[in-house]
Amino acid sequence: MAFLPVCEPLLDGNELKYVTEAVSGGWISSSGKYVAAFENAFAAYCGVKHGIAVCNGTVALHLALTELKIGPGDEVIIPDFTMIASALAVCYVGAKPVFVDADPLTWNIDPGQIEAKITAKTKAIMAVHIFGTVCEMDALQAVADRHGLIVLEDAAEAHGAEYKGRKAGALSSIAAFSFFANKNLTTGEGGMVVTNDDSLADACRYHRNMCFPLDAPRTYLHQDIGFNYRMSNLHAAIGLAQTERADHYRDLRIGHGRLYRQLLSQIPGLDLQADQASGRSVFWMNGLSVTPRYGRTRQELIEHLKSHEIDTRLFFNGMHRQPALRDYGCECSDAYPESDRLADTGFYLPSGSGLKTTDIEGICDIIARFARA
Repeated sequence: MAFLPVCEPLLDGNELKYVTEAVSGGWISSSGKYVAAFENAFAAYCGVKHGIAVCNGTVALHLALTELKIGPGDEVIIPDFTMIASALAVCYVGAKPVFVDADPLTWNIDPGQIEAKITAKTKAIMAVHIFGTVCEMDALQAVADRHGLIVLEDAAEAHGAEYKGRKAGALSSIAAFSFFANKNLTTGEGGMVVTNDDSLADACRYHRNMCFPLDAPRTYLHQDIGFNYRMSNLHAAIGLAQTERADHYRDLRIGHGRLYRQLLSQIPGLDLQADQASGRSVFWMNGLSVTPRYGRTRQELIEHLKSHEIDTRLFFNGMHRQPALRDYGCECSDAYPESDRLADTGFYLPSGSGLKTTDIEGICDIIARFARA
C-alpha cells in the first residue's frame, strides 16, 4: 500500500486558474477581488448574510469574541475536549475559559453538565463542532436563554455540517471557521467569521484592518486598537475555488465517514464517534477509541498501521491537561473522565477528501486482522 497521510488537500477545481489570474494581475494583497468574492460565496453557502475573511481560524475566533465584548473578568464555557485554539482565543481577550466534559457518544460538549459551570462571570457558551459533528444546539441555546448568555460557534472542523436542516455557522449569533490545509475546504492558511448581524459584521471588518475607517478616507489616525488579520487575495482565490465545489467535497467526506463506520463497527473493541441524531456530520476526521476488547493497545495499533504506510494522529489532550492554561488560572482538576478517556485511547485515521474506497477498505482490513479480541 502506498503511503496514506492523515489528510491532504484536494485541489481539483479553479484554484490554479484563479491564483494565476491574481498573480498575473499583480493583486496579491488583501485588496484583490477574490477576497470579497470568497466572503460572499462562503457566507451564502453557510446561509448567512456576512463573511469576514481573516488569516486563520484562531484569529477568527478572537475577532468574534472581541466583537461580542467579552474581556477581562468574563468567563466563556468551552468543551474540555477540543483543539487548544478554542481556549487560546478566549485567553486573547483576557477572559477565562471554563471547561465542560465531553459527551461519551458524540464527543462534543455535554449539554447536561454546562449549568453546573455557570457563574456570575459567565458571558458565553462556545459550541465546538468536534470532527465535523454539530453540537446539540437546541440544548445549548436553551441553557444560554435561561441564563442570558451568548452562544457562538467554533465551526473550524464543520464546513457544510448541518443541524435540523441549517448549516454550521448559521446556528448562533456569530461563528468562526478555519481553512487550514487539512480542513474540508482549504486556503492553505485562512479563516472566516460569519454572522447575520450587520453590526457585528461591520465591527469585525473594522477591527480586522487595524481600525481603518470602513467608509471614509484614510487619515492614519486610529481611534481604536485593531488587528492585522486580513486574508490575501491569493488565499481567497483558492478559497473561492474550493467553495464552488463545497458540496462535492462534503459528499466525499460523508461517503468516507459512512464507509469507515460500516467496516469498523464490525470490529469488537473500537468505539466510534456518534453522529448527532438531528444533524449531519461532515466527518472532518474519522477517529476511533481503542478499548481493551480489541486485544491490542492504541500504540500497538498505531505502530502496526505505520508499518503499512498508514499515517495517524492522536486525539487532542483535554484542556484541563494543558500546562499553559493551568498557569493562566484555569481549573485543571481530574474531573473530566470522558475527555481523558478520549485523549488516552483515541486517534484518527486518514480522512482526506481524495481517499479512494479501496484505501478505506484496505485500512479497515488491516485493523480487523490485527485485532486480538
